[in-house]
Amino acid sequence: MSKVLVAGVGMIPFVKPGASDSYPVMGARAARLALDDSGLDYDAVQQAYAGYVYGDSTAGQRALYDVGLSGIPIVNVNNNCSTGSTALYLARQAVEAGIVDCALALGFEQMVPGALGTVFTDRPSPLERFDAVTDELAGHPEVPMAIRYFGGAGQEYMDRHGVGLELFAEVRAKASRHAARNPLAVFRKEVTAGEVLQSPVLWPGAMTRLMACPPTCGAAAALLVSEAFARRHGLRTDVAILAQAMTTDTRSSFESGEMRHVAGYDMTVAAAGQVYEAAGIGPGDIGVVELHDCFAQNEVLTYEALGLCPEGGAAGFVAGGDNSFGGRCVTNPSGGLLSKGHPLGATGLAQCYELVSQLRGRAEQRQVEGVDIALQHNVGLGGACVVTLYGRA
Repeated sequence: MSKVLVAGVGMIPFVKPGASDSYPVMGARAARLALDDSGLDYDAVQQAYAGYVYGDSTAGQRALYDVGLSGIPIVNVNNNCSTGSTALYLARQAVEAGIVDCALALGFEQMVPGALGTVFTDRPSPLERFDAVTDELAGHPEVPMAIRYFGGAGQEYMDRHGVGLELFAEVRAKASRHAARNPLAVFRKEVTAGEVLQSPVLWPGAMTRLMACPPTCGAAAALLVSEAFARRHGLRTDVAILAQAMTTDTRSSFESGEMRHVAGYDMTVAAAGQVYEAAGIGPGDIGVVELHDCFAQNEVLTYEALGLCPEGGAAGFVAGGDNSFGGRCVTNPSGGLLSKGHPLGATGLAQCYELVSQLRGRAEQRQVEGVDIALQHNVGLGGACVVTLYGRA
């Protein structure tokens, strides 16, 4: 098995729907940035994995054909919100197994305003089982689906641990402070926890608008290579993927009677456990993490699923500032999905871009001191979870 290095990363600034270039322009630009960062030409790429959620078949080819026409395999990937990390997972497998020495993972999304919804209404939804369980546990079928899943899980958390919406508001305010340091984030204005609580209500008592990530357009990419290939071509060898795992739903998602499991909690626990075991580390060794904060509620749940704090310990973790600069584990220094934005296909690769930047010491105003390893968590309901550990090679 070959050691997998991250030779190059690229990311374009995320923007609101209607303000972006078209998806092929965004995708090609991110791919070129990753190639430029590595010092390689597109002709060196032996396979490419292109991730997107809202697009027609072979949109990956449409984006990459503007970068080069080399005849390589291009695989289109769709795994809901974990699409970008799924593309990264496939590229990593190909390099690690020695099938290729150089693989490109690309993610892009051209979104429209408003809450996520079903596109194909003339056939069964892939989320039917999730909706049925959510109907039973959380009710409110009039609420958009993603808000029901994560708002229901947040309400369950508040009831179980005796905390209020203020906890989620503090998480969102922290995201805005981090994003203020990130020129690639869509929302760079700082907001207070009070402003988060006073924003329009999406679900009375369970969620306000600022606790939800915005629909966003953007693209990001990563170039993965074997160690031998990097040395032959004089590429940088400073960042490696130390461990990676992908999980999907088990019976607990639908039979546990808990909304946190519907929202991917168990997938995260399993994936993180596999990564920690493979790398021989524990959550206490992690000093920086980019996690899937599609809603502030999910960030809180994920603290505990990743083992960053004990179950029920998120309020203390947040109150003590352990999720921010100067704390034990800087969470989403990029601003996360809540402030940086969430173009579904690009999100996982934007997380990769951020953590590679941190490990290279080039994150500028948002640089976390003393970073040697970094953890990435990306989840998509339906469902799949990818957890990736990066380290200095």
